[in-house]
Amino acid sequence: MSKSCVACCVVAATLSSLVSGAVANAPSPSSSQPLVYPDARKTDHVDTYHGTIVADPYRWLEDDNSAETKAWVKAQNAVTDKFLEAMPQRLPVRKIYTTLYNFERYGLPFKEGGRYFWSRNDGLQQQSVVYMAKLLTDKPIVAIDPNQFSTDGTVALTGMKVSRNGRYLAYGKAVAGSDWQVWKVRDLETGEDLADKIEWVKFSSAEWTPDGKGFFYSRYDAPKDGAALTASNYHQKLYYHRIGTPQSVDQLVYENPVEKEWGFGASVTDDGKHVIINVWKGSGRKNGLLVMPLKNGSLPATPASVLKTITLEFDAEFTPIGANGNRLWVKTDLEAPRGRVVAIDLSKRERADWKTVVAETKDTLTAADVVGGKILAQYLQDAATIVIVHGLDGKKLNSVSLPGVGSAAGFGGKFADKETFYSYTSLINPTEIYRYDLVTGKSSLFKRPQTAFDPAQYETKREFVTSKDGTRFPIFIAHRKGLKLDGSNPTLLYGYGGFNVSETPSYRVTASTWMRMGGVYVSASIRGGGEYGAAWHDAGTKGKKQNVFDDFIAAGEWLVANKYTQPARLAINGGSNGGLLVGAVVNQRPGLFGAAVPQVGVMDMLRFHKFTIGWAWVSDYGTSDKAEDFKWLYAYSPIHNIRPGTKLPPVMITTADHDDRVVPAHSFKYAATLQAADTGNAPKLIRIETSAGHGAGKPTSKIIEERADVLAFFANAFDMSVK
Repeated sequence: MSKSCVACCVVAATLSSLVSGAVANAPSPSSSQPLVYPDARKTDHVDTYHGTIVADPYRWLEDDNSAETKAWVKAQNAVTDKFLEAMPQRLPVRKIYTTLYNFERYGLPFKEGGRYFWSRNDGLQQQSVVYMAKLLTDKPIVAIDPNQFSTDGTVALTGMKVSRNGRYLAYGKAVAGSDWQVWKVRDLETGEDLADKIEWVKFSSAEWTPDGKGFFYSRYDAPKDGAALTASNYHQKLYYHRIGTPQSVDQLVYENPVEKEWGFGASVTDDGKHVIINVWKGSGRKNGLLVMPLKNGSLPATPASVLKTITLEFDAEFTPIGANGNRLWVKTDLEAPRGRVVAIDLSKRERADWKTVVAETKDTLTAADVVGGKILAQYLQDAATIVIVHGLDGKKLNSVSLPGVGSAAGFGGKFADKETFYSYTSLINPTEIYRYDLVTGKSSLFKRPQTAFDPAQYETKREFVTSKDGTRFPIFIAHRKGLKLDGSNPTLLYGYGGFNVSETPSYRVTASTWMRMGGVYVSASIRGGGEYGAAWHDAGTKGKKQNVFDDFIAAGEWLVANKYTQPARLAINGGSNGGLLVGAVVNQRPGLFGAAVPQVGVMDMLRFHKFTIGWAWVSDYGTSDKAEDFKWLYAYSPIHNIRPGTKLPPVMITTADHDDRVVPAHSFKYAATLQAADTGNAPKLIRIETSAGHGAGKPTSKIIEERADVLAFFANAFDMSVK
C-alpha cells in the first residue's frame, strides 16, 4: 500500500489558494455553471484483485491525520459552506427543525435497588439527563447529567448499569461520537465518582454481580507504542472489575486467543446463580452462548474452570431472554427463520434436550422477555409491531393493545416484576412511554411529549411494493392530509437494508420537518433487514446484496407510478449501510432520483474490512480477499461504479473526521472520485463534521445543523419555497 504526503509548509502554502479559489468560483445554488472543487491529487496507485487491476488514485485520503488530507478537508468544507450559506432555504429549514426538535423526550424507565431510573431531554439539551426516584410519582432527582461532561456536549453517555443494591452506577462515556468508551463508577448516595477508571472499552456494557462488589465488562488490550487498533489486532476479552481496585488487577474471565474475532457480553440471571456469556463474531446475527455459575453471588476464583458451553456452533441467533433456577429461555432462529423461544435446562444443555416453548409463527419474532413469570413476545407483522403475552408453558394469554400501526419496544424487567414499560411511536406520533401491568394486562400512559408537530394534520399508511424479482415488501408513507397525487410532490425516500436491522415506522424530526415543508416522507422495509426473519436478512447479504438495491429502486418507481412524485422531485437518504445503499442506487439508476444524500456511507467495498471494525461486516458483505466475493463487491461498490459521462443528480455526502466506525476515508475517496468524473453540473458536495463521530452521542446542536442542512439541500434542489 502506498501513502504519500507533502511537507507541511507546502500544504500550508497551497491551502490558501485552494480555499480562496474554490469559494470565489463557487456559484449560487441556482447557477447552471459547474462548481469548482478543490484539487485532489491523483496518484497512479493500483491494486490487483484476483487478476483484475483496480485503480485507487485517492489512496492518500485514507490517512485522515495527514497534513494533505486535513488541507483537503478544510478546502472541501469551504466550498460546501459557501454553497449551503447561499441557499435561501437553509435558515428557514433550520428554524423549523429546531422548533420541532424542541420537545421533551423520555427514555424507558427501569427499576433497580428500590428506585426507578429514566432519561429525559428537555428538548434542546445537548445530551439527555438520567433521573431517579423511589416512586414514579415522586419528583425525580438527577442521577447523572452528561451535559456536565463537556462544555459543547460532544462527550456523551454511552451506557450505564445500576448495581442491584442501588448504591452504584457504572457508566460509560465517549468523546465526539467515537466507539471508544471510558467507564467510571458513581456513588448514587453521595453523587460523587469513585477513583475507578476503565479504559479501552468498545462494544461493551457493564454487568454487576449480585453482591455489588464489581462488574463484568469487555475490553481490548491497549495498543503498544501508541499504535492504532486495526483489524489485525482487535481481540476482545471479558474481565471482572472490583470496586476500589485499579484496572491493572482486573480478573480475566474469558478470552479465546485462537478466535480473535470473538467478542463477549455478560448478563447475570435474576436469581444471581449464573452468568450467561454471549459470544459474538462480527456483525452477523449468529452467536454462541456460555454459562458460568456464581458462588453466593460472587465470581469464582478460577472462572475458566467452571465455564460451560451452551452452544458455540454459530449457526443461528441465540438471545437469552430470561432465567429462573436452572432454566434459561432463549430466543432463536435455529430451525425457525422467523423466530421461536426455547427453554434450556442448564444442567443438560444438549440441543436434543431443548424444548420449544413459543413456536414459530407467520410473523417475525424480533424480541422477547421473561418478566413477571410471563413471556412477552414482540413480533413484526408486515414491519409493524404486535405484542403477544404467553405463559411459561407457551400458552397465549393475551395481546398488548397498542395505539396504532407503528413500532413498540421495551417490555424488559425481572422474573418477579409486576410491571414493565414500553414505548410506542409511528411516523407521525412522537415516542410515548407506557407502563404495562403484568397482573391486569392493562397499559397506562407514563409520558406523552408535547410537541409543535400536530399529528392530526397528517396521515400515514402502509403500502406494498413488488421488486424486480417479484418479492413484495412494505413501505410506510406519511404526509399532510389532503395530498394531491399529481406527481408533483417533493418526496424523501429513506432506507437501510442490512445487518438484520428492521426499518419500522417511527417518529423522526427529519420526517416531521420534511412534512411541515410540504413533502412526502417514505421509509422502505427492504431486504437485508430483519422485517421477515432470517431469510429476509440473508436475501440482502453477500452475493444477494443487489436485491437490496433493486428493492429500493422499486420503491422509487412505485412512488412515481402512483403519482406521489416524479424523478426530478424524488430525494433519497440513508446512513452507514444506508449510505452505501444511496451511493449504489445513484450509480445504477441516476435518472430516477432528483437529489441524494449518503451519510457516513460504506463506499469502498474492496477495502472496508481493513479499517477499525470493518472486518466485522464481512458477515453481511463478504470480502474482496475472496475471488467470488470480489466479483459482486466490485460490481456495486459506489466508488468503483461512478461512470464518467453519466449525468448524476445533486449529491451531498456527509461524514465526520472523528468517525472510527465507518472511517471518513470512504466518503473522502467517494467525493474526490465523484467530483473528478464528468457527471453533469449538479453539485457534488461533501459536508465534513470536524467535532463529531458516527452519530452515537452526537450533541443536539450538531444533529440539528446537519439534518437541517440535508433537508435544505433537498429543498434547494427542488426549488422549494420554505417559510
